[in-house]
Amino acid sequence: MEFLLVIPPLLIAVVVHECAHGWVASKCGDPTARMAGRLTLNPLKHIDPVGTIIVPVALRLLGLMPIGWAKPVPVDFTRLNNPRRDTFLVAAAGPGINFIMAFGASLLLKLWVSVGTLDPDSLIYLFFVYFVFINILLAVFNLMPIPPLDGSRLVLSILPNPLARIYRRIERFGFLILILLLNLGFLNFVDKIASLLFIALKLPSHS
Repeated sequence: MEFLLVIPPLLIAVVVHECAHGWVASKCGDPTARMAGRLTLNPLKHIDPVGTIIVPVALRLLGLMPIGWAKPVPVDFTRLNNPRRDTFLVAAAGPGINFIMAFGASLLLKLWVSVGTLDPDSLIYLFFVYFVFINILLAVFNLMPIPPLDGSRLVLSILPNPLARIYRRIERFGFLILILLLNLGFLNFVDKIASLLFIALKLPSHS
């Protein structure tokens, strides 16, 4: 049952994450995501069979906290009003909304438990706990400065042009680097950071 509770919060986290990228891009002058019909919370528009289903399920079966991704929202960075500034804003939107959702859900959970209408042993409580942690985990994971993660776009937007050109050369190897790091335990490092942030929220104890 707990395994099934992981899927809905993960789906919500990745879908809203991608919508945030597209919404900010649209506000900054690039209508690509809007024209592609990707500014929607309909999960069918965002599901990536591998990233949204196969990888999270496989990680969970291996006893690891699932991480995943949706189909990237298309963004034409050359159409942004201020490419350097707006690239930063678009890249930050995804992890930013995940942190906001995690914090908001944690406040709601604390309030709900404090008024005595939510049992910490209930499935609803467990759902919220997963929702908070998965959003934190997704945000931390995407902030890593490795292409194609959002962190790499944040780095590109602040680097001087000569260094940015050099940094772009590793983009073609981004997935290979990411796979290598995951095999070396990179996800465990991300999980530890996310766990520290999760603990800092001081959620009510699950008895």
